[in-house]
Amino acid sequence: MNLFLFQLRNEFKKLFARKRTYIGFVAFLIVECAVLFLLNLPKPKEFFRHTIEKNGYGFDEYFSGLTLGLFMLEWTTLLLGGLYLSLVSGDVVAKEVEDGTMRMMLCRPVARTRIIIIKYLACLGYTGVLIGFIGVTALIAGICYRGLGGLFVFAPLEKIFALYKLQEGLVRYFGALAMLAFSLATISSIGFMFSCFKIKPATATISTLSLVFLDSIFRNIPYFESLQPYFITTHMSTWLNVFQPHIPWERVMEDYAYLVGLNATCLVIALATFERRDFKG
Repeated sequence: MNLFLFQLRNEFKKLFARKRTYIGFVAFLIVECAVLFLLNLPKPKEFFRHTIEKNGYGFDEYFSGLTLGLFMLEWTTLLLGGLYLSLVSGDVVAKEVEDGTMRMMLCRPVARTRIIIIKYLACLGYTGVLIGFIGVTALIAGICYRGLGGLFVFAPLEKIFALYKLQEGLVRYFGALAMLAFSLATISSIGFMFSCFKIKPATATISTLSLVFLDSIFRNIPYFESLQPYFITTHMSTWLNVFQPHIPWERVMEDYAYLVGLNATCLVIALATFERRDFKG
C-alpha cells in the first residue's frame, strides 16, 4: 500500500508538472472576470431584477455573491470544464506513449493494471482539484463583487426555481460542488479511455469533446425530450437537483449509479486495451 501511495503521489507530481495542466485554472479566472463584467451591464442585471422581484423577493438580497458564484458554475463548467478535463485526461497515457516514456516505464517489473489504475486515480484527483478551484474562486469573485446574501437558483432545463437564505444557500452550494465534481469525473473517464487507445493525444481529446458536446446538443433539442434519460449529460446534470426544495435523492442516486457504471465501463475498456497493446515498435 505504501508503494502504491508513493507511485500515486509521483503521478500527481508528474501531472501538475505539465504546463497545460494549468490552462484550465487560468482560463476559468479569466472567464469569471468576464462574466462579472457582463453581469454589471444594465440588461443582464435588469433580467435578474425582473425575475427575482416578480416573485416577491428583494433583488438586493438575492442578487448576491452566492448567486453569481452558482451562475458561473451552472453556465461554464460543462463547456469549459469538459474542454480542459478532456485535454488532461486524453493526454495522460497517450502523451507518454508518444514521448516514449511509457516504454521505459514498462521495462520495470510493474503490472500494467497498476499503471492504469494509478493514472486513472490521478485524473479523478485532477477533476476534483479543478472543480474545487472553480467553485471556490467563483464564490470569492462573486462575494467581492456583490457581497454575501441569499441564493437565487434558476435552471430552466431542470425546471428549478428556488431561493434560499445565506446559511442554507452555502450548504447547498458546497454540496452541489462535490456532486458536480462527481458528475464531471465521467468526462475524465471517457477521456482516459480514449487516451489508452492507439491514437494521438489530440485525437483522444477531440474524441472526448465530440462525444460529450454532441450528447449535450442532442439533449437540448426539444424533439428529443423523450430520449433524455439516454443522454450522458442528462445524468451529469443531476448535481443541480441539490437546489430542489425537496431533494429527489432517489433520482440522484439513480443518476449517479448510471455514471458510476459508465465510469467503470470506461476503466475496464481502458485496462483491456492497454493490456493488449504492443509498445515494442
